[in-house]
Amino acid sequence: MAHTPRHITTPERRARLALRHRLTPRTQATTPEEVAASLVALHGSDPATVYLAVGARLADASVTVTETARALYEDRTLIRAHGMRHTVFVYPADLTAVVHASTGLAVAARERANLVKDMAKAGAPDATWLKAVEEATLSALTRRGQATASELALDEPRLREQFAYAAGKSYEGVHTVSTRLLRVLGVEGKVVRGRPLGGWTSSQFRWAVAPAHPELDTAEAQAALLGHWLTTCGPATEADLKWWTGWRVTDVRRALATIGAEPVTLDEGTGYVTAGDLAPVAGPAPWAALLPALDPTAMGWQQRDWYLAPELRPALFDRSGNIGPTVWWNGRVVGGWAQRPDGEITWRVLARDGIGREAEAAIGAEAERLRGWVGDTRLTPRFRTPVERELSA
Repeated sequence: MAHTPRHITTPERRARLALRHRLTPRTQATTPEEVAASLVALHGSDPATVYLAVGARLADASVTVTETARALYEDRTLIRAHGMRHTVFVYPADLTAVVHASTGLAVAARERANLVKDMAKAGAPDATWLKAVEEATLSALTRRGQATASELALDEPRLREQFAYAAGKSYEGVHTVSTRLLRVLGVEGKVVRGRPLGGWTSSQFRWAVAPAHPELDTAEAQAALLGHWLTTCGPATEADLKWWTGWRVTDVRRALATIGAEPVTLDEGTGYVTAGDLAPVAGPAPWAALLPALDPTAMGWQQRDWYLAPELRPALFDRSGNIGPTVWWNGRVVGGWAQRPDGEITWRVLARDGIGREAEAAIGAEAERLRGWVGDTRLTPRFRTPVERELSA
């Protein structure tokens, strides 16, 4: 007799999201490491997102800045590096080898080939010269511990060399060897971002040598990463998995088979959970959250209608598809928030269905909690959205 896959409803998906993403009072974490492990990876394109995502999930949000900086720059239990979809993420250091082998190797090969090709077109030195500069740069970085590109160029002056890019094109320009080479080394897993030059919202970082990690088989690493993510975000569709990882669909299907993922039915079609994760999940007590732009929960799935109504997207996304700051109530996005120039956290409900006094009181309490630990820091998302711009004015 054929097995009938279990159907997982939208309310249950929202319950799983709340509990596994540490968004309810009883599931909040005590350390940034616990938050990152629960989410697999935090978006790092906007530096503030990392801290805001952690703070939204800590039981004691007052330690967000100090503890996240400790994890990133002192204990280095979290690292900021290139990961899925050629995007900068912050993830547990013990996932370095998995992320690099599963997603970085193919991208790294293309990035290095493109750099060598661009330099050749410009008549710049060849790959042998570039390799010598790379080795000298890594040696200098090892000696210094952490350094900016300018500081490294004091030790290795060839990093200052420039070459023309896309000559004759509308987007032609001049590239510096340091900028392109350090980017390649980052994708190759040889260097990671170090301490910022400014505060925790700064987008200018020093570089550091990446922590040592073993070289893993790509297929094994993909299975491991997909297993981690599906434990946190399952159920998910094949399209969700392909989008989040940036892999080919054949890689996704192979990894699903390797971990023995179990099919389920969703309102969107077929989804998958990890083996043994079919037991029903009861909904938690009502909860509210203010999550930052590019938060890993809001950006966790390609198909988002089950937690984000399509009619809200024009107000909450920028033109490139990046989500801004969001207000959540019981597993769905109901509005957006922003910080005004005086530091006030202001918010607006855009979907009134199911929003009563309890919801508004809980959302207001989260806004006050956020303002309390952010203090005098002023927040401007790197990718701004219509409702965020309006509320922050």
